[in-house]
Amino acid sequence: MKILLLADTPDDMLWDHLDRRRLDGIELVISCGDLPANYLSFLTCFTNAPVLYVHGNHDTSYERKPPEGCVCIEDGVYCYKGLRIMGLGGSMRYKPGPYQYTDKEMARRVRRLSWRLRRAGGVDIVVTHAPLRGIGDADDLCHRGFESLKALVDRYHPVCLCHGHVHKEYTHQFKRERDYAGTRVINAWTSFVIEVDAPPEGKRRVPRRFVIT
Repeated sequence: MKILLLADTPDDMLWDHLDRRRLDGIELVISCGDLPANYLSFLTCFTNAPVLYVHGNHDTSYERKPPEGCVCIEDGVYCYKGLRIMGLGGSMRYKPGPYQYTDKEMARRVRRLSWRLRRAGGVDIVVTHAPLRGIGDADDLCHRGFESLKALVDRYHPVCLCHGHVHKEYTHQFKRERDYAGTRVINAWTSFVIEVDAPPEGKRRVPRRFVIT
């Protein structure tokens, strides 16, 4: 299954200069936050793939006008063609405002999803806005990752965790992909395509083969 990941900065070739070839073969679109609502809504007009999203720390406008035609997977487990996708948006709390959390608050959000995770038999893709602590994050409080997300990965061993929040121009150490405990960690900044093998029909578990394209 080809999945288009998005985060933080609209891709000019998808918005300003719509190149529909970028959407060829895409079966799922996932936003990791901090993107204009009308950008995500725009994409729904040019693909039959579901567009899923979590909130970034700058997505306060979504409260007034959320992306039309898109599916918010915040604090939930969304199943699509056998893939179990968990959404946990937001950043580390660095000022008053929504979509910001302390590490303890993020851990509480994870615990509240324990029943859904057990019912689903685990999770294959974790979608966040902020990264894991020490895995592609930064030292300043705003862009620091969550330690509690590492505990989530340690327990459930998803195939991948997709995030945004840390832009390429923020650091000379930017890397598109990293590994943590066997889970592929992907920074979705702007846009990136991954390919995940869908599970055989009738099977809930996903084969742990993962190809970056």
